[in-house]
Amino acid sequence: MSEIPGDLKFLKSHEWARLESDGRVTVGISDHAQGLLGDLVYVELPNVGDRIEAGNASAVVESVKAASDVYSPVTGKVVEVNAALSDKPETINEDAYGEGWIFVIEAEEPDQLNELLSPDDYAELIEDEDH
Repeated sequence: MSEIPGDLKFLKSHEWARLESDGRVTVGISDHAQGLLGDLVYVELPNVGDRIEAGNASAVVESVKAASDVYSPVTGKVVEVNAALSDKPETINEDAYGEGWIFVIEAEEPDQLNELLSPDDYAELIEDEDH
């Protein structure tokens, strides 16, 4: 299992959120999640300018096994999407915490990040799932 970066926060549904220096929040799915899904074949991205609510499905990742919603960790406006995933969805499989990011949100309430799981809590959650 890959190391979980210490600067991330997690949802129980396996999304990660990274608070950037400009206050924006980058969102992706965890390495654990991409491992469960298997080889990704399609990513449906949100639209730049969309306002999305925390906890709402805002993107979809599809593998040969299943389609899975990607939930937003915070409420805000989508300011950037990783368009490269349209051509190379497998980037998420290869680098879930780096190049495989999915979208960036300008958070209306950055405090919502405080309600998410820390890397340690998330590691515990997936360990419990595996047993």
